[in-house]
Amino acid sequence: MAQANTAAPARKLPGSLDTNRRLDRWLSINADGTVTLYTGKVEIGQGILTAVMQMTAEELDIDVSRIRLKAASTAFSPDEGITSGSRSIQESGLALRHVAAETRDLLLTRAAQKLGVTLESLTVADGVVSARGGGSVTYWELATPDLLAREATFDITAKLPQEHVVVGTSLERVDIPNKVTGKPSFVQDMQPEGLLHGRISRPPGPKATLKAIDLKEVEQMPGVVAVVRDGNFLGVVAQREEQAIRAERRLARIAQWNNGPELPANDPRHLLTLQAQAESEVISTKGDPSTAGAKQLSAEYTKPYLAHASLAPSCALAQWGSGADSGKLWIWTHSQGIYPLRGDMAQVLGMPEQDIIITHAEGAGCYGHNAADDVTLDAVLLARAVPGKPVRVQWMREDEFAWEPFSSPMVVRLNASLDDKGNIVNWGHELWSHAHSTRPGGKGGVNLLAAWHLEKPLPAAKPGNPPLPGGGSHRNAVPLYDFPNQKVTNHLIRQSPLRTSALRALGGHANAYAIECFIDELAEAAGADPVEFRLRHLIDPRAKAVIEKVAQMARWKPNEKGDGERGRGIGFARYKNLAAYIAVIAEVHIAEDVRVTKLWGAVDVGQAINPDGVINQIEGGMIQSASWTLKERVDFDKVGITTRNWLDYPILSFVEVPEIEVALINRPEAPPVGAGEGTQGPVSGAIGNAIYNAIGARLRDMPFTRDRIVAALSA
Repeated sequence: MAQANTAAPARKLPGSLDTNRRLDRWLSINADGTVTLYTGKVEIGQGILTAVMQMTAEELDIDVSRIRLKAASTAFSPDEGITSGSRSIQESGLALRHVAAETRDLLLTRAAQKLGVTLESLTVADGVVSARGGGSVTYWELATPDLLAREATFDITAKLPQEHVVVGTSLERVDIPNKVTGKPSFVQDMQPEGLLHGRISRPPGPKATLKAIDLKEVEQMPGVVAVVRDGNFLGVVAQREEQAIRAERRLARIAQWNNGPELPANDPRHLLTLQAQAESEVISTKGDPSTAGAKQLSAEYTKPYLAHASLAPSCALAQWGSGADSGKLWIWTHSQGIYPLRGDMAQVLGMPEQDIIITHAEGAGCYGHNAADDVTLDAVLLARAVPGKPVRVQWMREDEFAWEPFSSPMVVRLNASLDDKGNIVNWGHELWSHAHSTRPGGKGGVNLLAAWHLEKPLPAAKPGNPPLPGGGSHRNAVPLYDFPNQKVTNHLIRQSPLRTSALRALGGHANAYAIECFIDELAEAAGADPVEFRLRHLIDPRAKAVIEKVAQMARWKPNEKGDGERGRGIGFARYKNLAAYIAVIAEVHIAEDVRVTKLWGAVDVGQAINPDGVINQIEGGMIQSASWTLKERVDFDKVGITTRNWLDYPILSFVEVPEIEVALINRPEAPPVGAGEGTQGPVSGAIGNAIYNAIGARLRDMPFTRDRIVAALSA
């Protein structure tokens, strides 16, 4: 009789180390006096690589200048999924903190043996291990290839916060110098020998199909190397980029398309709340949701489709092997998830994942799922026509606006009751939204644009929501405020006329925005000051602390009133209800247009690894959210997207950027969390509340354009 397996399960390790347990997968100690880091998280402008370098240097007791970074690659990097959700510090940072601590312990054990002393007698200074009675040896002398060829344990404890020397200091970000000096460093800048250039000719709309085209005319154009047609996928490869552009323009002129079914009207309420196929789920209930107070209020808020509006359109390079390397594929991309992308790519191509090597190359900025993954498949399909040659595909601006995944529109309906003392006794929150996560790696299909256009198309994975507490459309829908009775309902509409996916904060943007505006409406009904009203309904001391801090910074006056042109408002949220706490006060000036003149912010991310890096993220998030709130909206007609350039999709300009003041409440004793996505809802809510404070008219539909201001004043 076989004996049952009684082996104890492996203990859970910190962050991404739990699923990538080998120490040598994360770092190497080099003979030249350097340390190489391997991380599966990628730099997208958030400064994460600088922070993980600090955490590693801290535990190894070396200077940060000794650390070298390897670009993430499926050839050797740990699989950390997707760089998203402000999770890099918790996942990659905590993993490297533990790996570095264990590596230091292994090196010290060897040093003690070599020097013939006890561990307790050793000290380390920048990689030099010294014994109390004399004698020293360096990490570089101690390290051998077998040192880290083992799985991590949980036997070593990282340093206590009070021992930190590097962590908690504002180290200059390693990714900035190349960007400000213009040194070629993006995937868009790559120019390997023999490089060819590709362009894709897209359909006029998402439902269009290619009826007819004669490729001979384009094949004979100067510089054209190959023209590729596979079903509705149409592209060209040329020797020079301008030749590829001219050839693509010719393809667009001669292609004959069937437009397919018409798109519906671009109205969030029509698109979402009138859809019978909504999947409804009560995600939070508390007390008796039917409780009625002395005064009852309700309101509805909306946000439109939003684009990522990356400053440089998406780009990728691909090269198929030839000769002895036939069947191999190399890819360079600014994808935020190289391993999930590799999985989808293998399905499209029908080849083993191990034959696809994807290396990350930094792109020109994106928070969320833009077209980086899609352009990668474009490059691969075109490069297949010219084996052995690297092919670079750069989307055009109109491609990016028309074909990237968008942030879903949302409708949020809120209702609440106040008792005779002005306290909230019942809270109701209903939201309608499409999916906020259709990245590569989904189950049951392939989430890559070109895969759906091929002669033998692959189905898209079923769109849906990541589970709570992180969530997707329902992120931050459950209020952090303490109400005795509440009910929160999520209505998910999986099918969207336009493709939707992740954009910074996901549903947390609209949910926190709506909650914060409605809290102000309730405060007014209760005759209460908005700051005091929030504090009254919170029990979390860290939440209260950021609100009190930002009120102090802005010199908030209880029940302060606007003057018809100028006003101020407050917004607050804890991102995902488990990450960064952020409170914001916005000051607006309304004349010809709405101008945000100043933003104050107070943030608590637990232990701040790089304080200046945290503030960078908060400032950037504030600016982006102000742009969403005041200006941004994707438009379409019956055929396709009509927003195709910067004139159609204005964003906040440099002269419109408000003055920003940010205070960081550093808590070294608390676990570190990310900062990149916490500002979106609070900023939009603060601006909405400031507009009402200024002019006495409530705007509930973003963006808050001049036309909507005029309409609100005329109502």
